[in-house]
Amino acid sequence: MRFASAKLQEHIGYSQMVICVTDRAEKEYTPLIHTSDTANTALTTSKIPVAEGFFADAMSSADPLTLPLFNLNAKKQPLPGFIQKAMSNGMREVVVFPLHHQENNPAVAYLFFSRPGMFSRPAQRLLRSLSLQLSLTVSGIIRNLNQDVNSLGTATDQIETESAPTVTNGLIIGNSPAINAVKQLIKTVAPTTSGVLLLGESGTGKEVIAAAIHEASGRRGKKMIKVNCAAIPENLMESELFGHEKGSFTGAVQRKIGKFKLADQSTLFLDEIGELPLVLQTKLLRVLQESEFEPIGSSTTIKVNVRVIAATNRNLLKEVAEGRFRADLFYRLNIFPINLPALRDHREDIPALANYFIKEYCTRNKRKVLTIASKTLETMQLYPWPGNVRELKHCVERSILLCETGTITAIDFPEIKAPNTDDETLEIKPLHEIERAYILRAIKICNGRISGPNGAAIRLGLPHTTLISRMQKLGISKTHTSGKDKTS
Repeated sequence: MRFASAKLQEHIGYSQMVICVTDRAEKEYTPLIHTSDTANTALTTSKIPVAEGFFADAMSSADPLTLPLFNLNAKKQPLPGFIQKAMSNGMREVVVFPLHHQENNPAVAYLFFSRPGMFSRPAQRLLRSLSLQLSLTVSGIIRNLNQDVNSLGTATDQIETESAPTVTNGLIIGNSPAINAVKQLIKTVAPTTSGVLLLGESGTGKEVIAAAIHEASGRRGKKMIKVNCAAIPENLMESELFGHEKGSFTGAVQRKIGKFKLADQSTLFLDEIGELPLVLQTKLLRVLQESEFEPIGSSTTIKVNVRVIAATNRNLLKEVAEGRFRADLFYRLNIFPINLPALRDHREDIPALANYFIKEYCTRNKRKVLTIASKTLETMQLYPWPGNVRELKHCVERSILLCETGTITAIDFPEIKAPNTDDETLEIKPLHEIERAYILRAIKICNGRISGPNGAAIRLGLPHTTLISRMQKLGISKTHTSGKDKTS
């Protein structure tokens, strides 16, 4: 926190920063963080009524409030102790702004300046861009507060926080660096109210990640609502999202409650958001900004508290540039993007995923859980998996159905045809020939290098000893590696 404060101070130029948070009842607030060395225990444990004004004014304002300190006494009585202390230390202006990205214990930050007018427009823009990171930092501090009653006063008055459940391997399978990075992002954003944009190829598990965020949030007590924007006809999408009144259009024989209302106080997962028609993008933007909407055929405005997690396999920036997606909606959704890796970029997780899907399928169908041969797993790690984890799951299921023993010794890979051909009689090569060709291609791409940081083994996600062994079995000799055996 001190490092973040020092960076803010360097670019914005304030002298002191105080961050205050409320209790769960939101009746009183306490200075949680005070960067001044002159702060004392009396100031940082004092309880201040939210009704005193400053805190409530900041929470209800869309922009930071700049207040001169010399005339505050005439407006707010009595002044909180930390403001009085700042005035006595020569501070002449305070900027107050809310940290909105908090599930519990609303927070407000106070930046004190030694001279009026130091909070410039560039500083205000910078503060907007950094407010999310600051909010997430504060959220982490609140979650990790110990139970020492001296930290925030007596045991009955201390801040109450809900501990968010951790993201476990039971939901997100794999421990590769790529997957662990995603898990860390989930842990960071889940306890907040921030929107999340999941990006990645089809089949990378965006719905699983959305569920993990929901289950690690304070909204986990309510069901996450899901909408696939690509699966609903355009003329029905507005009714699906916002609902309609009986008789509001032909075929509206009864009242319908929309997904936003169903997701009130919960999470709404909007899959394939890039497929949403432009006219509905405008209405979605209004809901995200104002948290309210009117059902079709109704003049009643409905207020909701919904956390939106959106997902797409499209390049939304390209969609914006070509006029198919609103720029303002993109930036509103893109508060906290998470890029999901393709399966080919975390091949080391394939054995864990395959075994998980085998156990899941066999248990669901009341079959004895099968094992999978290690050589079969090695072959699976060589396959490119264009359909990602979804394709892996379906291949495992087919292989279970075709398995006549207790061990899966072959994976039923989908037939791969040459591009731009309709030849139904296309020759299907034996699997070992496909594997041999794929390894040779990897070696060629790596200029004949087998091991080392730029070698084929790394690109294929295999130990170099395993790759060399597979090459020997498949008859790939040194003469196939660009004339030289570049093994380092």
